Amino acid sequence: MPLALLALAIGAFGIGTTEFVIMGLLPEVAADYGVSIPTAGYLVTGYALGVMFGAPLMTVLGTKVSRKRMLMLLMGLFILGNLLSALAPAFSVMLIGRIVASLAHGAFFGIGSVVAADLVAPDKKAGAIAMMFTGLTVANVVGVPLGTLVGQSVGWRVTFGIVAALGVVGLAGIARLVPDMPKAEGVRLRHELAAFKNVQVLLAMAMTVLGFGGVFAAITYIAPMMTHVAGFADGSVTWLLVLFGLGMVGGNLVGGAFADRALMPMLYVSLGALAVVLALFTFTAHDKLLSAVTIALIGALGFATVPPLQKRVLDQAHGAPTLASAVNIGAFNLGNALSAWLGGLVIAAGLGYTAPNWVGAALAAAALVLAFLSAALERRTGGPSTVVTKAAPAEQRTAVHH
Repeated sequence: MPLALLALAIGAFGIGTTEFVIMGLLPEVAADYGVSIPTAGYLVTGYALGVMFGAPLMTVLGTKVSRKRMLMLLMGLFILGNLLSALAPAFSVMLIGRIVASLAHGAFFGIGSVVAADLVAPDKKAGAIAMMFTGLTVANVVGVPLGTLVGQSVGWRVTFGIVAALGVVGLAGIARLVPDMPKAEGVRLRHELAAFKNVQVLLAMAMTVLGFGGVFAAITYIAPMMTHVAGFADGSVTWLLVLFGLGMVGGNLVGGAFADRALMPMLYVSLGALAVVLALFTFTAHDKLLSAVTIALIGALGFATVPPLQKRVLDQAHGAPTLASAVNIGAFNLGNALSAWLGGLVIAAGLGYTAPNWVGAALAAAALVLAFLSAALERRTGGPSTVVTKAAPAEQRTAVHH
């Protein structure tokens, strides 16, 4: 794998750390600014919304810029947002900093996926995408626990300062290692938008929302589930999340490897197994050992879907993949928000802390149904359709090279 993928993974590590570390530091941030925990929770919500809206916005703004330059600009935005968070004199300023940092998230992974895929041979594209996303998964194993520990020990502002420094390392790595890859000649914004007329692209994004949403339906409420149902101490939740992160790392790498060999079968297996494991979690959550194993499996199966789903979008929108790839990253966050809301509804209805697991199982099963539907439609049409159907000859030649 090219060294440029390491630079992308470092950037992904920083982005993954800043996205999730705030969850462990909410009490400290709330106390510092004199706001309630629910108010401090806007720092999580604001970031998620920033990713959803920032992914297409920043990608569209970058249509006239080379992909390497755009990745560098996005890392600069990420650094600025985290510095603003670290130095924010008021809660409102920190919220702005979080939103600024989030604007880089979706576009970075979307454009980064295209760059990673273009750096390697066609039969290694999903593996290259998985290599970049390894930075995000390792962040949940190393970056988030360490960032939480630092924030609780010496102050949360130090954590965000360190994350900004990680952004500087990622920016330097991209500048030094990623080759200059200009925007494909002849591809215009209207061609990028045309990808959304392709039903296969929309189906892949729907699978992303439902499949990964199934994961977060359970994981969002992991703390009360494990302390009130399984009987773990409050301090054990951090290490259970590390198990979840380790599962993510393994699942991401396996998903990338097998997606290059058999993409749709990989989705069938991972989504089907995820639905079963989430349903079983309703019962295994009552036992400490079984619940710990199940949490790791959810992380592994959930992230095993990420490389194949991202590659599926690239394959189906191969004439103009950048915007579709970025929007698919926003789809992950949409799934997170949707599933967290649904999980909260069933808990509020008095169905218990394990009820979100059934919600997650239903979402994953729905994603599996869409996967079978997508494959059936593809068999009927004879394979992936080309997005750039009305482009000039030069544009059509460009589409072939994606």
